[in-house]
Amino acid sequence: MGAVKINALRGVSFDVQKGDFLIIRGRNGSGKSTLLRQIGLLDRPNSGKIFLDGQEVTHMKEDERRKYRLQKIGYIFQEYALIEELSALENVMLPAMMLGPISVCRDRAKKLIQKFGLQKRMNNLPQQLSGGEQQKVAIARALINDPIIIFADEPTANLDTIAANDVLDIFKSLNKEEDHHTIVMITHEPEEEKYANRIITLSDGKLV
Repeated sequence: MGAVKINALRGVSFDVQKGDFLIIRGRNGSGKSTLLRQIGLLDRPNSGKIFLDGQEVTHMKEDERRKYRLQKIGYIFQEYALIEELSALENVMLPAMMLGPISVCRDRAKKLIQKFGLQKRMNNLPQQLSGGEQQKVAIARALINDPIIIFADEPTANLDTIAANDVLDIFKSLNKEEDHHTIVMITHEPEEEKYANRIITLSDGKLV
């Protein structure tokens, strides 16, 4: 019996402008995470093209994709994806250590951790941090190489209301800062949509 072909996305096309705070919304199974993983260069689409910063990145070789992600993309996961054996500071430093000297990486990581109010927690392991603190560490890690765009896949899904609001306020601040960080975020929480300047809706793999 042959495999059944399932089209997770169908004919999805949209632009993201520099400085946008774009929210992708839709029911579970609508294709949101699949879309984000593809435009974030974690997965490859079967067809179509992806452009980032004016460059087509769809068919890059795997080592080119890794380098591009490292230099230009910040990705924040719902489950934090921190390395349990590393301290908060070391987790934030890790992507930068692949590009520059350790002393520079450490200084930048400390500034980001302080920016998010975690200076007293920088030597703690992830399991010694609350969910909100872990997600702030993950955000700092995503920012360490000064990416051109930040992708966030339901970053508040595992957080209580207070911690979720803290994370969303960080995103809003990042988007409003002088550099106007571009943010693409998945959510299915209607109350979070007020943070965006643009919203797109997916249903059954298609833009509504």
